[in-house]
Amino acid sequence: MGFACRAFLPVAALAALVAAPVASASQLIVDNATNVKLAVNNKGEALVTYKANGGEKRVLAWGAINAKPPARGQTQVEFQLDYSGGYGKYRKTYWKTFGSTCLPYDGPALAWRIAVCKAPDGSYWALQSWQRKLKNYGVPSTSPANGWELRLSHWTGAVPVLAISMDQATPENDHLFGSYTLNGGGIYGFGATSTGVPLDTFGRNVYVDTFNSSYGAGWKRENSFLTHAPGGTFCYLMARHGVRPIGNGSQYRATVIGPGVTPDVMWAGAAPPLATPAVRAKTVAAINALNDPDCRP
Repeated sequence: MGFACRAFLPVAALAALVAAPVASASQLIVDNATNVKLAVNNKGEALVTYKANGGEKRVLAWGAINAKPPARGQTQVEFQLDYSGGYGKYRKTYWKTFGSTCLPYDGPALAWRIAVCKAPDGSYWALQSWQRKLKNYGVPSTSPANGWELRLSHWTGAVPVLAISMDQATPENDHLFGSYTLNGGGIYGFGATSTGVPLDTFGRNVYVDTFNSSYGAGWKRENSFLTHAPGGTFCYLMARHGVRPIGNGSQYRATVIGPGVTPDVMWAGAAPPLATPAVRAKTVAAINALNDPDCRP
């Protein structure tokens, strides 16, 4: 039994970088930062301090929290960022007197966590860092452009939910499918390029990595693909792409940028066992329940 999973990027994108989407998100601050620190005050501002390009840098962020549901023609929430550390906003060396009013963090566990803070108003701030722009299909990459992105989020309440199930479409092809939601509603966009880059501030890609696969030891990027309207659903078949081998691994993980300025989330799981008729029947029912025409058993 095969599965129609048409969410993956075309073979033409084999060795291409996944381009940075236009979508605002758990917002990108900088690439390849070290010595990262997060401070939050009682005015709804965060000060991010880090080292990059041989010097210490400071970014003041404010003006955004949580996320809007997808809405055609609208734009997502996003931070205002001052890379002078507050001088551009206040015309003084604001960072010198910024202080910090962080309370002990009691929010949800976060993947890729670098620093977290509970603000005096009860909201949460977080810095996360992961390699979003790796090349697909395990193609090696040493470019600084594929480094570790430092991303900032600010939220209250629930974080996004990335739900993934797996089975074997064939003995050679593992198969992932699921949904990406926030507060029960799907996370998706309204347009994308032919290589799957969102063209609005709502679209999201699921970035899948494979462990100890034919690409080599350790974690390697398999691919990224869009979530679909209206449920934030998706499916992906581990298959051969051009000259690259099938990337079936012993484990998989998937990371998605949070909508608006909510945190990024990650899912991880072991490779599926050999599919039995009973498992296949459950898979058919689960895929049908997605109600996604691009994911058909």
